[in-house]
Amino acid sequence: MLHEPAAKTGADPAFSYKRRLGAWMFILYALVYAGFVVINLVRPSAMEKVLFGGLNLAVVYGFGLIVFALLLALIYNRACGRREKRLQGADPQGGRA
Repeated sequence: MLHEPAAKTGADPAFSYKRRLGAWMFILYALVYAGFVVINLVRPSAMEKVLFGGLNLAVVYGFGLIVFALLLALIYNRACGRREKRLQGADPQGGRA
């Protein structure tokens, strides 16, 4: 059985925008994550501090990193989708963007 891509692919006019945006978002996330690592290296006892609801800084920061990554992914998807539509001038169904 021959398996082919479901959609036709070609040159992506938004590639440079996507690469640049992805790189900046990666750097931003890496800096926030580096803060987590630095706290653990420099003052590991600070991670034991209870912030709210019985949750300590380690748990709150850890879940915050996960939520932050999901938010960045949603922002990236939306920004890239808008840029693709703007560069194409119309949506895939043929209507104007």
